[in-house]
Amino acid sequence: MLGKAHTYRLLASPVILAVFLLFISAPVALAASHVQRLSLVGPKQYYLALGDSLAFGYQPNLNYDDGYADDFFSNLQSHGDQKLASLGCPGETSSTLIQGGCPYPFLRKYFYLGPQLSAAINYLHRHVGQVSPVTLDIGANDLLPDINASNCTVSSSFDSDLAKVDQNLTGTILPQLTTALTVNGQLTGDLVLMNYYDPYQNICPNSVPYVQTLNQHLQTDVNAFGATIVDVFSAFGGAGNICTYTWMCSIFKDIHATDTGYSVIASTFESGTGY
Repeated sequence: MLGKAHTYRLLASPVILAVFLLFISAPVALAASHVQRLSLVGPKQYYLALGDSLAFGYQPNLNYDDGYADDFFSNLQSHGDQKLASLGCPGETSSTLIQGGCPYPFLRKYFYLGPQLSAAINYLHRHVGQVSPVTLDIGANDLLPDINASNCTVSSSFDSDLAKVDQNLTGTILPQLTTALTVNGQLTGDLVLMNYYDPYQNICPNSVPYVQTLNQHLQTDVNAFGATIVDVFSAFGGAGNICTYTWMCSIFKDIHATDTGYSVIASTFESGTGY
């Protein structure tokens, strides 16, 4: 989701990404947290990773090879997955995922033309029945403009922007991915989303309830499609982990995860799916 500390957008999404994109807040483990375990299909030949800069694996030190998708794939290989297709694009919002226009397309690890969602659907059609899991993190960048980390205020448009995330997820993104994963009426792969930690928790404690609200909405959206959501918010723990799991306390002042933070996210996907 983000990039440098005052230019983040999923590349380094500033505030909201920080505030909504990454979260860590504390002891309140959201329902979204514990995965909704229906019967999972399990790993197959291909792993498809979708989302913003977190899915891409952005770090301000220009290390883009140790993101959570890379770490999770290392585990999946022991379960039979042979290839990772990482379509994540720094700065991606739920709207650009659908319509195209990701602000940092040159940072994508997997080349494709057009919107990320279309590329994902095409990938699933090319590898029918062979893709599992499909992971997704999206929504934080939609809310970034609503939070001002310099004075810890939240815009009045937060609610309407959050409603747009819900609409994009339940009206387009989740139904299209679910349909593409369904063959002869049977789901052939697992769709797994993550919620977010709060990188700005230490400097703007009032951001925590907003991150929790975003996560609660993600949980509700996912429930409607029987997909799974893993609880990164709780895995990141409290404020004490921010300096270790993100770059917020470094010279970069960046909200993205460190190697350690990405490893924690990957472990959350592993424990949340039981892979």
